[in-house]
Amino acid sequence: MTSRPILKKSLVLLLLGLFSPVAWGDQKKTTAPSKQTAPAKAAPKAKSAPAAKPAQTPSRRAVGPGNTHTGMSSRPNTGMGARGGMNAGKLGGMNALHPGARITRTFMDLSGHPASATFRPGGQVAWIHANGMTIDHGLRGGRTIVSERNGLTIVSTGAHGGYVQRPYLTRNGRTYYQRTYVVGGRSYARVYRAYDYRGVRYYGYVPDYYYHPRFYDWAYNPWVTPIYFSPAAWGWAGSPWLGFYGAYFTPNPVYPNASLWLTDYLIAANLQVAYEAQAEANAAAPGSPGAAYSGPATATQTPLSPEVKQAIADEVRRQLRAEQAVATKPAPPPTVAEVPDALKPSDRIFVVSRNLDVTVPSTGQECSLTPGDVVMRLSDTPDANQNVTASIQSNKKGDCAIGQTVAIGVQDLQEMHNRFLEQLNDGLKTLIEKRGTHGLPKPPDTAPAGGEVPPPMPDSKAQEQLIAQQQQADQTEHQIAQAQP
Repeated sequence: MTSRPILKKSLVLLLLGLFSPVAWGDQKKTTAPSKQTAPAKAAPKAKSAPAAKPAQTPSRRAVGPGNTHTGMSSRPNTGMGARGGMNAGKLGGMNALHPGARITRTFMDLSGHPASATFRPGGQVAWIHANGMTIDHGLRGGRTIVSERNGLTIVSTGAHGGYVQRPYLTRNGRTYYQRTYVVGGRSYARVYRAYDYRGVRYYGYVPDYYYHPRFYDWAYNPWVTPIYFSPAAWGWAGSPWLGFYGAYFTPNPVYPNASLWLTDYLIAANLQVAYEAQAEANAAAPGSPGAAYSGPATATQTPLSPEVKQAIADEVRRQLRAEQAVATKPAPPPTVAEVPDALKPSDRIFVVSRNLDVTVPSTGQECSLTPGDVVMRLSDTPDANQNVTASIQSNKKGDCAIGQTVAIGVQDLQEMHNRFLEQLNDGLKTLIEKRGTHGLPKPPDTAPAGGEVPPPMPDSKAQEQLIAQQQQADQTEHQIAQAQP
């Protein structure tokens, strides 16, 4: 019988053989796509798009249910979101094509399947397709992991968060999925409705419940008496993120209606996510003592302009009317191909809800967006990699220049829209909970009515599955690091 030391030695030799420089197969550069001409004006009319073509290896592809591109199979480009609801066209923001002078190396993973790792100039890992998962490294730090197995899609968006998605139920010709999010050890569930458009699978957020139409009128129209901003009323007093982003975000001094109140609620929620993500990336950096993130001086931030904030408020008002319409008369079962919200002519403004690297088509260079930044979609027709063009409206760090045209994944925009709706409904719930306090008026008809489907309970094993995925990703990354020539 073979002894354990001999078995251990054999396994080590196997790993060295699989991941030695000689074992790396083809080594090829990922070239930049051809330049695209930026639109002269911001909002061209929607037009028919040709059927989408799957992105070609070694470019990044959308990763999600039915589309986890691991370098192991040629699955259809059905998309989805990762990074907290995200796409992985360029994972986690993931435009589907990351251009530039990158090196992609192919090899066989431990399961005996083809795998690949792509490196940025200088040797930084950009993304890995191996062992049944896609691991995406952001340009400025952070990691997103996506895998699909046994009908589950598992997405890790950091050391302490992510979600697990699985089929939920079918009703009235619609198919629904459940996502169990894990944030800071706390789990909660959301429902998404699946639909296909031009051969790509999209997921749209579905509220747990709606309110009486009169409540939406109250939230849409001016209040009888405006209220004044107070950090204590918001629960922001002493919050580190508020001071850190003080040069970027200035809360309204007065709120004449709910739409402006909800706008600040949305922006604040995303800035808290941005702060926590940067703190985590800072703690994980080589040589970091793991202390809380302090970051650069606020003077380096580009302020969010009143015009952009008003554009967000206008979008809030439009979504309030849309929810009121559904509450008044539920939508009929789908009969034709449904255009995703990310491509509707009426949906142009998107608030970034997770760290996202995008590409400047004119130069092929990357730049970074973080939660709370704002983009405006310019084009309506996705390219072969499921990207559209967008204009940077606001960027805290100035990494992506304001007014710059970038290529961005449709799936990324869809996930931004989903998160926008989730935060909007969280804000409405907060308005109800705080009614009559801190000067807030009392809204009418706040009793919730049933949504499209019953809200699910969170999956009890979601956190365990996320931890297991992160451990497997750590092992994979260690193997890749050891194998670099």
